[in-house]
Amino acid sequence: MSTQQFVTVTVEEVTAEATGVVSLVLAARDGRALPRWTPGAHIDVVLSRDLVRQYSLSSAPDEARWRIAVLREPDGRGGSAHLHDRVRAGDNLLVSTPRNTFPLDLGAERYVLVAGGIGITPLLPMAAALEAAGRRWSLLYLGRAADTMAFTGELARYGDKVTFHRDDESGIVDITAELDRRGAADAGVYACGPAGLLAAVEGYAAARPGSRLVLEHFTAAPDAQGRADDRPFTVETRDGREISVGAGQSVLDALSAAGVRSLSSCREGVCGTCETGVLAGEPDHRDRVLSDEERAAGDTMMICVSRCRGERLVLDV
Repeated sequence: MSTQQFVTVTVEEVTAEATGVVSLVLAARDGRALPRWTPGAHIDVVLSRDLVRQYSLSSAPDEARWRIAVLREPDGRGGSAHLHDRVRAGDNLLVSTPRNTFPLDLGAERYVLVAGGIGITPLLPMAAALEAAGRRWSLLYLGRAADTMAFTGELARYGDKVTFHRDDESGIVDITAELDRRGAADAGVYACGPAGLLAAVEGYAAARPGSRLVLEHFTAAPDAQGRADDRPFTVETRDGREISVGAGQSVLDALSAAGVRSLSSCREGVCGTCETGVLAGEPDHRDRVLSDEERAAGDTMMICVSRCRGERLVLDV
């Protein structure tokens, strides 16, 4: 399990990038370079004790400063509104050091990047890394209208490697045709965006064994919020305390009710904030964060959605 660390940064710039989208450039308060990261990484932004949100890093990994972009979500839970309405240049923010649940593997011969809306943010550094490495790549960037699509000027330097598809001009995209046109059937495909787009890309890749698909999800897995056959089990903390988890209750909520606080955000198994070490027992993984190898190892889990395959888990809390 990765050890999460936090650092206080200063907001150096706040820029309107598109309708409803602002970017924030973050710098170390002492002027030193912030830690390096790899394309696909994100950070947690702590806005209050109970308000933590995740944002992909969209700057270059070797830059001294970090950049995130925030889409205002009218139906959200307050994180985007807080950053849009209350955070200004000169303010300080508590953020985590970067972690990467959407890593770029440079081992393929060709790459197809697919972004929907604000899903462009983790793909910006991927495009830069692929270009620098001399790989063959293309990007399909989908949006409702030109004014809603951030960073189009920044992407223009790549020329015809980037295609901008705007629904108000061209209608709903034929994702199969667009992916076929780019040779995605035997390429490394990296996609980030709304659930409908990811489901379409996932369906495309499932029918083409030569396509190697990596997704960044914004929404929970189908069984994340529980199944009819879920049963109660017991969680033991590292100091020997036993806490019962009900059939319709998450481990996170059971721990919280017992006075054991854990940092969390999405509560849907997509952000990785609540990742917790497993000392004994077999987790029933229901997140969209861990790799197949990490799930098989069984030494960490997302306690907001994942459960226990037996009767007891011993957690590192």
